[in-house]
Amino acid sequence: MSQKQMKEAFVSNLNGTSVLEITQGLCFPAFCILCRGLLIIFSQHLCSFSHTWRTRFFIDFVVLVVPLVSTLTILSSFILLEHLAVMICWVGLLYQIYQRRTCYARVPLQKILEKFMKISLESEYNPAIACYRVINSVFTAIAILAVDFPLFPRRFAKTELYGTGAMDFGVGSFVFGTAMVCLEVRRKYMGGSKFYYLTKSLYSSWPLFFLGIGRLIVIKSIDYQEHLTEYGVHWNFFFTIIVVKLITSLLLIIFPLNKSWIVAVSITMLYQLALAFTPLKRLILYGTDGSGTRVGLLNANREGIISSLGYVAIHMAGVQTGLYVLKNRTHIKDWVKVACCLLLVSISLFISLYVLQVNTEAVSRRMANLAFCVWVVASSLILLSCLLLSDIVLSFAKFLVKGALVPCSWKLIQAPSTNKKHSEFLVPEAERKESHLCLVTALNRNQLIFFLLSNITTGLINLTVDTLHSSTMWALFILNLYMFTNCLIVYILNLQGKSIKFW
Repeated sequence: MSQKQMKEAFVSNLNGTSVLEITQGLCFPAFCILCRGLLIIFSQHLCSFSHTWRTRFFIDFVVLVVPLVSTLTILSSFILLEHLAVMICWVGLLYQIYQRRTCYARVPLQKILEKFMKISLESEYNPAIACYRVINSVFTAIAILAVDFPLFPRRFAKTELYGTGAMDFGVGSFVFGTAMVCLEVRRKYMGGSKFYYLTKSLYSSWPLFFLGIGRLIVIKSIDYQEHLTEYGVHWNFFFTIIVVKLITSLLLIIFPLNKSWIVAVSITMLYQLALAFTPLKRLILYGTDGSGTRVGLLNANREGIISSLGYVAIHMAGVQTGLYVLKNRTHIKDWVKVACCLLLVSISLFISLYVLQVNTEAVSRRMANLAFCVWVVASSLILLSCLLLSDIVLSFAKFLVKGALVPCSWKLIQAPSTNKKHSEFLVPEAERKESHLCLVTALNRNQLIFFLLSNITTGLINLTVDTLHSSTMWALFILNLYMFTNCLIVYILNLQGKSIKFW
């Protein structure tokens, strides 16, 4: 076998892991983000440790990125121990912050919580959604390179036909995260006509088309390894995003935004019925002649083209979630209700997933069937609810410390009904503008650049390094250096206030 064939075989014919293991892994980054916020408060405000951009980048990288690299590689079998270790860290930090609090020092905990519930929040964007999208970007960047090394567990890679792999979730999660902040959702809160945003949405698709074409040309010209049954011969994820963007933009012209969940359910149910009672499923798996032919545009790209319907349903579910989560709320207690509601919906969807897999069909990313859509939405909601709960805990820690400021988190403002005596302890207006020293903000502002950098450097590493025969230590060094370089480039762009867009 050639090197290319060996690498293709290395990522093919895999069956994934359990839904439970992936769900456990999803909660881990939320705890890391909470630890990072508490560490910033503790070190900067309670230990008088001065933070330069270098030290803040180091903290963010070590606390947010390195643990995720380890979780997807050498510590993949110890996820529960990782949860326990991180939980001990954030509980310990929170306890120390509470003991050394500069606000309400002589007030009992119950009274502090009562006052905390009356505090209002202010943020330029929802930190939970920003963190959700950044976690997905970091996870994707790690996985696309790590999958080519032996230390990456094969059960986390993309599945061949049925099953739940961590990388399978990454694809659907990207679509869901993009939908939560799409133009149509923002239009709801910014105003403007439907057709203006339709035109803007369609115009924003042209860079994706050229990126898709560019990727196709490069892959074919250098004879780079491909997983044929992932999208097909010519298709790639950029083309899927374009199709989803075009279809959903038209659907959101026809249907009200607040009925997006009905559209999502209708599409995925009709698609599943088509898979079950028409030759569509046979077409996806075996082509028009039943023997796996790749002759003709449809046969060559049947997985990518037809599975786009499932991603359309995921996108519409993301739109509905974005509408709900981005709704203007001012009090902490309102956000506690939101987090609990998302958690309950997620649990309900996981129960539905179990019923579907037992009685209908197992999860299949290749077809993006009903079970796949339900799994992606359920997992996305549980991650989002964990991030919201983490933000609430972090807000409580900020409430206890005078002038505490953590980038990419809610800003606390004085509620009218709150005792004015303690108003000086809340973050002043001038401090709320500082957000440059934050890797999360940097990645959120330049996600496309980070994704392109990750793809380019992954390709270069695969062309220059024998990934299949790399030792564990060498692979870990390459992965961490690769993530460090890409994160540092995006971080420096953010320090300079630059946000690179192609439209």
